[in-house]
Amino acid sequence: MHRFYVNPENRTEDLFSLEQEDLKHAVSVLRLKPGDPVEIISDGKRFSAVVREVSPGTVSAQMLEELPSTEPRIRLALFQGLPKSDKMELIIQKAVELGVSEIIPVKFARCVVRYSDADAEKKTLRWQKIAREAGKQSGRSVIPAVRQPVSVSAVPGLCRPYDAAVVPWEESTSFGPKGFCESRPFPVSLAVIIGPEGGIEPAEVDLLRSSGIVPLTLGRRILRTETAGIAAVSAFLSLYGEME
Repeated sequence: MHRFYVNPENRTEDLFSLEQEDLKHAVSVLRLKPGDPVEIISDGKRFSAVVREVSPGTVSAQMLEELPSTEPRIRLALFQGLPKSDKMELIIQKAVELGVSEIIPVKFARCVVRYSDADAEKKTLRWQKIAREAGKQSGRSVIPAVRQPVSVSAVPGLCRPYDAAVVPWEESTSFGPKGFCESRPFPVSLAVIIGPEGGIEPAEVDLLRSSGIVPLTLGRRILRTETAGIAAVSAFLSLYGEME
């Protein structure tokens, strides 16, 4: 079924008007017509609906019923060390599909990529568009936010609203995701911090650890940065019962 995000201001009672960016696709590519079933996601809720009106400037759909939320019970943030080339796009796409609530790129010391403020703003707009499309494809009830890149020193403060925060680190000899979940069985929210291709420097780990962020291992093998975040998010969601 075709799926669309609709801003709350484009809803009147049980009638939704599609966003301008979706109109051309709905009319010219999907060739929607009155009576076609669609799924509408608006204000954090999902609805089954039926197309009511189609014209070059308007596509509206009438709500039939509210559908169950697809959002995880645990709110999970991914703090991702900035990777090279277009790896960030893949990371965002897969993290959104899995269920993260927000993605925060982090400028670690060993990051090869360096963005100017203008470039970071442009990149963030593109990353947010990728998050929106991934959310639409996977049926997310909420579009995860992609923030502008932040420094390592900003990470502890950004983690404070979360019940717990972890940083997978190849030199950690403590427990992994399973051991952490056994020690924290019912967190409402969790932040996961992933380093860049070159890894996280010991001084950076010390900074994070001194703020209460827990280092842990993801096993005996070294994972690439684009693999580590997806693996950690998948592990935590599974261990907390979100893949049942």
